[in-house]
Amino acid sequence: MTSAHDVAAAEPLSGEATLRRPELHPVWHTLHSRLSSGRTVTRVRLGPLDDTQREALADLLGLDRLPGAHPSVPLARLEEAVTELSGRTVREVVTALVGPLGDRAGDRRRREDERTGLWTWLADHDTVRAQPALADWAASCRTAGLVGGSAQRTRTLFDDALKVLAELPGRAEPLPVFAARVLNGHTHALDDGTPLSTLVLRALATLYGTTPPQSAAERRALWTRAGVADDDLSSTVLAGGLRPAGDGLPARMARLCAEAGQATSLTLAHVRSPGEFALPTTATPIVHVVENPSILALALHRFGPDCPPLVCTSGWPNSAAIQLLRLLADRGAALRYHGDFDGEGIRIAAYVLDKTAARPWRMTAADYRAAVTLNPLGPEVGRITGAPWDDELAEAMAAHGTAVAEELVADALLEDIAHGRG
Repeated sequence: MTSAHDVAAAEPLSGEATLRRPELHPVWHTLHSRLSSGRTVTRVRLGPLDDTQREALADLLGLDRLPGAHPSVPLARLEEAVTELSGRTVREVVTALVGPLGDRAGDRRRREDERTGLWTWLADHDTVRAQPALADWAASCRTAGLVGGSAQRTRTLFDDALKVLAELPGRAEPLPVFAARVLNGHTHALDDGTPLSTLVLRALATLYGTTPPQSAAERRALWTRAGVADDDLSSTVLAGGLRPAGDGLPARMARLCAEAGQATSLTLAHVRSPGEFALPTTATPIVHVVENPSILALALHRFGPDCPPLVCTSGWPNSAAIQLLRLLADRGAALRYHGDFDGEGIRIAAYVLDKTAARPWRMTAADYRAAVTLNPLGPEVGRITGAPWDDELAEAMAAHGTAVAEELVADALLEDIAHGRG
């Protein structure tokens, strides 16, 4: 007598049941992988298949003989068989049996687009464009690659680094206080050894033309140079001819020095008293800004007590210099900056122009070409970076290869100072 189980076993499987046979699992998983490639698929290479899997495939395709262990099956033939059994497409069946199809080629394109977009954003960021020396830093970041393989994570890190760079030089705050102010309360974001601290210090080393710091002492020194963890007294700026209208000690000291035809050295603590540096309102004064103390000395020697307002950054401007220039601009002064025509001088100029409202003064390519004739065999110009205010300047300096110290054009600068030009 035939049992109910034997009868059920003898009955042909339904279309859905046929597709769900365990022996066909390798077929669907291989199809899932190929169809998720994002490329056009016309044939599918299967295998290795064992005998039961070969029999199941032969049943699915209606073959009169068993396929080999590594058959190459046209997708159209599979499509025809699947549609006949289930009324669905191969993609629908594979999705139902294995899971949603991917698009690996599309994913790769999207990741590549994200990476390209990230590096373009970094290279074109306002902070990098304003200080072209940072282009070398941006290029080194691209060479280093993504952080954790994620473009979004990398962009977040760079965004924080650029926020920090835009706020430098600091206000002589301790590093945790500076980090909390700039980075939304994240006190320890710039602690020694953090990815963000390392990234910012690499940018500062590139900007200043130094090697990246290797020791804790070197890292502290670089932060100090950038005006962080400094103090109110060691950061100073030289000035001459300043006659601020305040009644406090800093203003009175500046006026006394100006009336005596002497320079005054203002600390960061002095220029943190903004009310002391109100300027006369009878006219909008031009305040000339120079890189080298020798120019300030020459101006004081020539003009004495009548010296017009003049500020000297003494090379790279520190916190006191930047704070003073910002105060003067806020009080209505028109700032005009001049520096050396060499690689570092151009980087310093770009820094000053980016951090303050100063405008270039006798710093064009035409000015350089005229000045280089005064000393055509001068020292080498050094590492050249772009000048955001004049696209031709870097080309002209590269063509001549000669630096022009600010002192060589001192006569022209003093004439401008005397007549309020800039």
